[in-house]
Amino acid sequence: MLEGTGSIATVEISGNSSKIQQLKKVIQQVSPTDVNVLITGESGTGKEIAGRLIHSLSSRKNKPFVPVNCGAIPTDLLESELFGHEKGAFTGAITSRMGRFELAQGGTIFLDEIGDMPLSMQVKILRVIQEKVFERVGSNKSIKVDVRIIAATHRELEEEIKKGGFREDLFYRLNVFPIEMPSLRDRLEDIPAIVHDLIAKCKQETNAEIKISNKAMDSLLQCKWHGNIRELSNLIERLTVLYPNETVDFEQLPEKYQIRENTDMSQVALKNMAMSEKVLVNNFSVSQDINLREMLYQIEHSFIKEALERTNGIVSHAAEKLGMRRTTLIEKMKKFSIEK
Repeated sequence: MLEGTGSIATVEISGNSSKIQQLKKVIQQVSPTDVNVLITGESGTGKEIAGRLIHSLSSRKNKPFVPVNCGAIPTDLLESELFGHEKGAFTGAITSRMGRFELAQGGTIFLDEIGDMPLSMQVKILRVIQEKVFERVGSNKSIKVDVRIIAATHRELEEEIKKGGFREDLFYRLNVFPIEMPSLRDRLEDIPAIVHDLIAKCKQETNAEIKISNKAMDSLLQCKWHGNIRELSNLIERLTVLYPNETVDFEQLPEKYQIRENTDMSQVALKNMAMSEKVLVNNFSVSQDINLREMLYQIEHSFIKEALERTNGIVSHAAEKLGMRRTTLIEKMKKFSIEK
C-alpha cells in the first residue's frame, strides 16, 4: 500500500531506496517495544504513516490508533479534545465526553505537530507520561490510562527549547526513540514506486486509472517536491481527474512540473566553461606541456567531492549544485570511486 493510505493492518511505506530501507529497519526494531517515539521531518513526508506502521507492528495492533493534530485544534479546546470533559464543565458542554487518551486506551495515541502545543498543555502531557493518569475537564476524578505515545513534528524541538517554546523535560520523555523521515528530494528514486501506488489508490476510489509516460516520469524525477509525498499525491489525484484512463505525457503535466532535462543547460554550460577557463588561465599557460584529459579528470573529481562535502553527502543536493541529474552524478561517483 502507498504512503498515507490503507488500514492499520495493511499500511506500508512505498519505495526501496537506501533511506527507506533504513527507515523500515528501525521501525521494525522499535515497533515490538513500548517506548515513546518522536518522528521528525518536513511536512508531507509521511510521519503519520510511519506512526501507523509502528502501531500495526506492535502488540497493541488490535487496539485503537488515535491521531491528534495538536496544531489544528484551538488552544482553548485542546485539553477537552485530549482528556475529555464532564457535563457543564464549560459553556456548550451539554454532555460528558471522552477525550482522545480514553479513546486510545490500550492502543496508541499519535500526537501530530507536538511542537505547536502550548506550554500549559505540555505540562499536562508530561504528567500523563510520568504518572499514567489524567482528569477530564471539570472533574477531579483521576483516570488511569495505558497508551503508547508517538509524537511527530516538523519543528526543530531543540531550537524551540532554547527559545523557551518547548519543555526540555517533555522533549526527553518523547524522544526516547527518534525517527527522522527523509524528504522526497532525498529519495527521488522512489518516485516511480510511489506514483504506481498513488495511481492504484486513485483507481480504487474513482475507478479511473492513468498512466505516466516515460518522458513525464523523467520530468517528475527532476522536480523539487517541497511539499514531499503530499504534493505528489495531490498531483496524481489532479491528473486522474483531468485525464481519466489516459496516458499522461510531458505536455499534460502542469507547467510547474514540466522540467526539461536541458532546461538552462546553456547557462550551466557557459558557467562551467567560465570556471574551466578560470582554472586553465590561473594555473597553466599554453607554453606548458599538459595532459588535458588528466587535467579535466582532476577538475571534475575535485568539483564532485567538494559538492558532496558541502551537502553532507546528500547526492540529490550535490547534483543540483553541479547542474546535473542525480543518476548522472551517481555514475560519475562510481567512475571516480567516490563514496558518499
